[in-house]
Amino acid sequence: MVEIKSVGVVGGGQMGSGIAQLAAVNGLDVWLHDSDSAALNKALKSISNNIQRLISKGKLNKEKGDDSLRRLRCASSLEDFHSVDIVIEAIVESEDVKKKLFAHLDKTVKGSAILASNTSSISITRLASATIRSSQVIGMHFMNPPPIMKLVEIVRGADTSDDTFNTTKCLAERFGKTIICSQDFSGFIVNRILMPMINEAFHALYTGVATMEDIDTGMKLGTNHPMGPLELADFIGLDVCLSIMKVLHAGLGDSKYAPCPLLVQYVDAGRLGRKRGIGVYNYSKTAKEMKPLARL
Repeated sequence: MVEIKSVGVVGGGQMGSGIAQLAAVNGLDVWLHDSDSAALNKALKSISNNIQRLISKGKLNKEKGDDSLRRLRCASSLEDFHSVDIVIEAIVESEDVKKKLFAHLDKTVKGSAILASNTSSISITRLASATIRSSQVIGMHFMNPPPIMKLVEIVRGADTSDDTFNTTKCLAERFGKTIICSQDFSGFIVNRILMPMINEAFHALYTGVATMEDIDTGMKLGTNHPMGPLELADFIGLDVCLSIMKVLHAGLGDSKYAPCPLLVQYVDAGRLGRKRGIGVYNYSKTAKEMKPLARL
């Protein structure tokens, strides 16, 4: 089993930056890449602020915090990943885009490197097919936000080797995570259960069963969820929820996974949740209000 000493992270969004922060704080050398330089700079600033906050709260000593920041480097291109032991991608939830990335990485990184995907729903076997190292491709699905959430969902593709699995599991444990293992079916464990619940909450809103506030309050107080399903959808991103529902619908072939028309309409309107200032709820004073789609 290979000891992981260096990590390449692709994607400077909330997931990618969180994974990069975790790796750096846990003593690994980290290369963080994003094709958007502004997103990369924003990620680095966010990581630095988060580490300083941990230091100020006494959750991380200054020496370790400073060492973490020294271990974090920007990668201007994927070629900077040539010597890393593992690459974790956290880019857009699109099979085609991820396949193109894996095909590029396969030609760039060293032969022993593991290619891990943070996908929350897409087949690892199909992603691995874009490479000639299918035994070294694995799903490593972090929850959002990665530095805080305790779970990592590990998904083996059809050809994922025991060595790749054990190395990835040890890395997740080094990060202080609890590991669950899923077979390579659409949505895996967490989103196979979570996303249909969110989709059903949209149906309840769409068909006029209750207001969005009552739907969320019912689930928070009635089932002890810390966040209602519609509020959670805004936090995740409505575009991400829609993408996962489409994967579930296509992969499992059951009409019960068809995305709610209201969810589709909100995404079409650019109401993507907290990241846009408006989703199911309005988080921005300047965002325009929009009435829900009328019941069919």
